[in-house]
Amino acid sequence: MSTREMPRLLVVIVNYRTGPLVVDCLASLEAEVAATPARVVVVDNASGDGSGEAITSAIRDRGWDAWASVQLEDANGGFAAGNNAAIRPALASAEPPDFVWLLNPDTVVRPGALASLLAFLREHPGAGLAGSRLEDPDGTPQRSAFRYPSVLSELEHGMRLGLVTRLLKHRLVAPPVSDETRSVGWVAGASLLIRREVFDAIGLLDDRYFMYFEEVDFCNRARKSGWPCWYVPGSRVVHLVGMSSGVTNERGPRKRRPAYWFEARRRYFLSHLGRAGTLMADLAWSLGYASFILRSSMYTRPNNDPPHLFSDFLRHNFLPAPPKR
Repeated sequence: MSTREMPRLLVVIVNYRTGPLVVDCLASLEAEVAATPARVVVVDNASGDGSGEAITSAIRDRGWDAWASVQLEDANGGFAAGNNAAIRPALASAEPPDFVWLLNPDTVVRPGALASLLAFLREHPGAGLAGSRLEDPDGTPQRSAFRYPSVLSELEHGMRLGLVTRLLKHRLVAPPVSDETRSVGWVAGASLLIRREVFDAIGLLDDRYFMYFEEVDFCNRARKSGWPCWYVPGSRVVHLVGMSSGVTNERGPRKRRPAYWFEARRRYFLSHLGRAGTLMADLAWSLGYASFILRSSMYTRPNNDPPHLFSDFLRHNFLPAPPKR
């Protein structure tokens, strides 16, 4: 393949106080981007801890400045805004990228991961987005391909009752891991390759999502515009779950779920299910989770959920929002 025929690629990594993780991610990318005309932009979301400057120094010292750079932002607008800060000018440039690869800072790219995603989208022009198989460092696969949330999936997610889960197995947001390349609802934004034409059709990520649900929303909007999302397990990426945000890290003490998670969830449901559907989904989860708490107390089962999850859910979804200062 000649250089002219090779696709142009923009890789975006959003950093917020994850300097050492970003350097490890860049190191894993070195061989991957050597085979493709690529530019890697690390967007530092006003970390304030010197990590943006440390990444800049690592890029210079390791000779990566031919393909990688750091873009320092004045404020932390969240994951979607950070990605958009690099994607927007790239798409408006004289030579826009053919593909944009969203990559989490807490990832390490396995050899061939990028080539697998690029090959799939080049061979399937009707596919708009492609996501990798995420895995633990020891190769244990993580659930990376999903269905869209619905009223019934919220009921199952709250209730966690074997019979209900079996009855609603085709509604589960996170089905069992598959080794099959297939069309899915959405894939994790930790490794997501997007065709430029998708941005032409639906615009950028919605930066009203601070963090979480932004890739669910983006994939759903793409699907509605005729650009389906695919799961490509031949592309393998190590994902150190929760290391960048701390919210989903299950290896340490569970943290209270932040307000922006509930706000993102609510924005997604209102955008795609409407007010009536959102109310039904909220009621379904609440009733299901109430029954889960009751069963747990009766059988003294451990509850590993974030602290105050039920009260926070009720407060964010059923109580009026406090006035903004």
